[in-house]
Amino acid sequence: MDLADIGVFVEAARAGSLAAAARRLGIAPMAASRRLAALEDEVGARLVHRTTRALSLTAEGEAFLPHAQAMLEGEAAARAAIRPSGAGASGMLRVTASAPFGRKMVAPMIPAFMRANPDLQVDLQVTDAITDIVASGIDVAIRIAVLRDNSLIARRLDDNPRKLYASPDYVAEHGAPRVLADLAEHQCLAITGVSHWTFMIGDKPVQQRVAGRFTASGVETLHMACLGGLGITMLSDWNIREDVAAGRLVEVPLADAVLESWSIWAVYPSARLVPAKTRLFIDALAAHLKA
Repeated sequence: MDLADIGVFVEAARAGSLAAAARRLGIAPMAASRRLAALEDEVGARLVHRTTRALSLTAEGEAFLPHAQAMLEGEAAARAAIRPSGAGASGMLRVTASAPFGRKMVAPMIPAFMRANPDLQVDLQVTDAITDIVASGIDVAIRIAVLRDNSLIARRLDDNPRKLYASPDYVAEHGAPRVLADLAEHQCLAITGVSHWTFMIGDKPVQQRVAGRFTASGVETLHMACLGGLGITMLSDWNIREDVAAGRLVEVPLADAVLESWSIWAVYPSARLVPAKTRLFIDALAAHLKA
């Protein structure tokens, strides 16, 4: 079997269309269509249902997909095995992270990483939405949370301390909560659709209902609203260091509770034959976070 044909099939399955697969592989859509047709001829089965806009796998395609992925992983591992040990990473590395973390923590380490790996291309996608990394063809997703998705492989990179913050103007006008129950009397800046924040009282998780006049779909917007004096919100230490140092934000500690502990994770699709580009990037980001 031609591995280039298999690559088109795998990318098309991830992207949901041949056009998207062609863009990711850097080939013409017609060439992608011919390669997929050639693979179907060789295996003797239709692997996908095609329409003008979308693509879905047939039952045969679903059965063949994991074997196709294994063949591509095997080729990548074989190439890596004979590359010089100092050759570094190569190819296209696709990374996704939340907008604030991508901008403040990932983007600053990318230039040095790419200079150290001159054969590497990087596509950094910043979004506050949770991305399906398999369907999107993502190599590494950086997630900050209590990780609960057991279907993916994850490496913990660092702690992610979070605290409550407000502007000095808000505290001067409204005062500051002293205990967890006091939050019910304050303007809390929460993600759209979120009505409770999780705190720890000792070893016990507690859900505290929060409400406020302003909500937003992303952390960066809540950060700006907090700076503007609209209320109290949860922010990560790495995101507010400059604001605290400059006096634009102040911590709002509670005497009886702390926010649930989160960590920074690198998440990737498979533990088998992790490409050098993925492994080297994760190592570089971990070192950057601890610097």
